[in-house]
Amino acid sequence: MVIFPLHFIFGVATAAYQIEGAWNEDGRGESIWDRFAHSPGKIKDGTTADVACDHYHRFEEDIAFMKDLGIDAYRFSISWPRVFPKGKGQVNELGVNFYHRLIQKLKAVHIQPVATLNHWDLPQTLQDKGGWENRETIDAFVEYAQFLFQVFGKDVPFWITHNEPWVVAFLGHYEGRMAPGKDDFDSALLVSRNLLLAHGLAIRNFREGKVNGKIGITLNLSPVHPASDNKEDIEATRRFDGYLNRWFLDPLYRRQFPDDMIDWYQRKGLNITPLTHEESKVVSQPLDFLGVNYYSRRITKKGKEPILENDLVLPPESEYAEMEWEVYPSGIYEIIKRVSEEYKPVEIYLTENGISIQDTIDEDGKVRDIKRIEYLREHLKKISQTMQEGCPVKGYFVWSLMDNFEWAHGFSQRFGLIYTDYQSLRRIPKESFYWYQKVIQNRRID
Repeated sequence: MVIFPLHFIFGVATAAYQIEGAWNEDGRGESIWDRFAHSPGKIKDGTTADVACDHYHRFEEDIAFMKDLGIDAYRFSISWPRVFPKGKGQVNELGVNFYHRLIQKLKAVHIQPVATLNHWDLPQTLQDKGGWENRETIDAFVEYAQFLFQVFGKDVPFWITHNEPWVVAFLGHYEGRMAPGKDDFDSALLVSRNLLLAHGLAIRNFREGKVNGKIGITLNLSPVHPASDNKEDIEATRRFDGYLNRWFLDPLYRRQFPDDMIDWYQRKGLNITPLTHEESKVVSQPLDFLGVNYYSRRITKKGKEPILENDLVLPPESEYAEMEWEVYPSGIYEIIKRVSEEYKPVEIYLTENGISIQDTIDEDGKVRDIKRIEYLREHLKKISQTMQEGCPVKGYFVWSLMDNFEWAHGFSQRFGLIYTDYQSLRRIPKESFYWYQKVIQNRRID
């Protein structure tokens, strides 16, 4: 039996662009994901999130499901272009009112709001001026964050500056698989720098404004294993770890990008400048918590990728989710232990963890997602083990509350505890919903 303490926070997570819909209603501006999804060939199934789960109109119904589930906290993101349609300047009061109603409804049913400021939906007007490559976007983000701190600071106990800045920087600006769809490594490095500076400046304002609650950042982290004990594979693994994990962890906790990665990128002829003394002070301000998103590990070897000179490996004997993500529960233990020992965050929250399955509705109307239950059970057991060994893990958020628009995969992937019928928008709790409900009620896994 695995027992969790009473103060441990169980929750679920979503993101505005993936569930809200209402993409051009009530004064909302265009985001880079609206532009990206409407561009032919960018989304796997050719869909958009114009309607998504229609959470904008159905949030009360969704909160009723959350209440029934029994969660302690709900992690959501605020749509930047819904609040500032042009990224800065004029406030859209209808957008602000939506989040006010959402937050008040959550509080009324005793669910703590956990608000993410930037979950990838940068206003398109800012992208037209260079987006995260333009330092003016840093100023716009700080203005946006400061406004939300002032409006919702008394009601939101947890704030997250950025969700997975690695994805914004490298998948959005190097690999081009995410918005805005660029393919330039120099751009990705510049964007990563500016995201960190925006994060630090927002936190400085949070502290100076004496806003109630806690603030942190969420990183997507994975243990990286070499495909063999060959020296070249081990070196490639070290580089990939620097690219994926240490590139953001080190500036946040050690005041600088990793030396080996700066040296490698410079030898590759890339334009990377270490943080100045003043910039490092801004970026590395103390965090109240670190959010960790974990889905799978990475295995790598010496290979043909032009910058990192590595290839990723998928062991044929492993079990996989729909998106070729290896099911590897031990990885969540490994990454929590490593982060706790090497970076010593005050608190850790698992802000996303889940699995994509091609769920179907059985003849009796039930969705029997047994594989998801097994996935969540095994990962929660590993999390409990880290807590018993002294790691400061304080909460866990399942990705996701409901099936939704899975970015470049469109509606082809289902991560939810609730099945979404995208035609009728009917919500159907899956078996995993009821399993998680019992875990929360009993604070244990039998």
